[in-house]
Amino acid sequence: MEIDFLQYQVRNGDTLTSIASRLGMTSEELKLFHNSHCQKMEKVWFENLNEVKNICVPTNFKTETQKEEERKKSFPSGFSESFLSKTYTVNETFENPFHPSVSIDYIIELALHKNKSTDQYILSYSQNDFKSNGTTPDDKVSCISIACMQSIMPLDFIMNEQGIITGLADHKKITEIFSGQRRELEEFYIGEVVQNYMDTFERSIQDEWFLLKQLKSTLLFQTLFPKTDWFQKETKWKEPFYFLQNSFPVQCEINIEQKNKGDQSVLTLLKGKITGFCTPQEILRGIQLQGPASQPAQGNIVLEYTTHKKNKNLLHAKASVLLSHEEACIHQHHINITQG
Repeated sequence: MEIDFLQYQVRNGDTLTSIASRLGMTSEELKLFHNSHCQKMEKVWFENLNEVKNICVPTNFKTETQKEEERKKSFPSGFSESFLSKTYTVNETFENPFHPSVSIDYIIELALHKNKSTDQYILSYSQNDFKSNGTTPDDKVSCISIACMQSIMPLDFIMNEQGIITGLADHKKITEIFSGQRRELEEFYIGEVVQNYMDTFERSIQDEWFLLKQLKSTLLFQTLFPKTDWFQKETKWKEPFYFLQNSFPVQCEINIEQKNKGDQSVLTLLKGKITGFCTPQEILRGIQLQGPASQPAQGNIVLEYTTHKKNKNLLHAKASVLLSHEEACIHQHHINITQG
């Protein structure tokens, strides 16, 4: 058993306060420490140490401030190239009362570097190996949507020092790549449905702001690319989140919990609830109306992060959003992101 205290021999003139001050403790802290480590008959209750021969003193005492500083150092304090791994496996499930639940699996590959000339991070992002409910999609719409998206990957994003995506590194390159790839796709995928989808896809990627919003409003991007200052929060705060892709962000009140998950990792848990005044119909339609909502939306978002204590690497992330109306669930979305 590890011994974390020593026996200090009391000298003439010693008091609890004088001994404690040399250790960086208060007299109350020293008294409690001694009483928890000594024999029953050796407990101390008074400042005066007359007839007390020995006091148990800690070998590595830390004040509450020091403990808090040490705890904070276990969590990410800023974005770095080591925060994200090169590969993550992802599972997403979608549930609502009107359709069967859907489960999607895929792999994400990331490459991050810092542009020395601009001092900005550039993130190269791609997705592959899609499966729907455990099997490779074979319907025409799914196949063409995956093919169109993969034709412009990897996507290169600009990230700031908080790990937030602020833009596309070269939007023009994306549109030019798809224009070059489209003819080849049209030779493989034929039909009016395909043509209509490709027209819509090409229009959507030509609008840089819209393309960026499409991606950043997904639960995947909100979970995989958190603000690193979240990990240093101590009290609740308010922040907007997207509950549905291509909708609008809804104001939420966020509470944080943090704890050790083992010798090598720590857990950060964010729990938020909707405080913004909008209706579920507005969120579902993606159009926020002016004026107070007669029946405000009810909803919760939970984000869970497991990070490495030493290198602050993101090991695992989970998130869930629940949107309801009058206590009845109308939309659920869960995501599970695992390193490797």
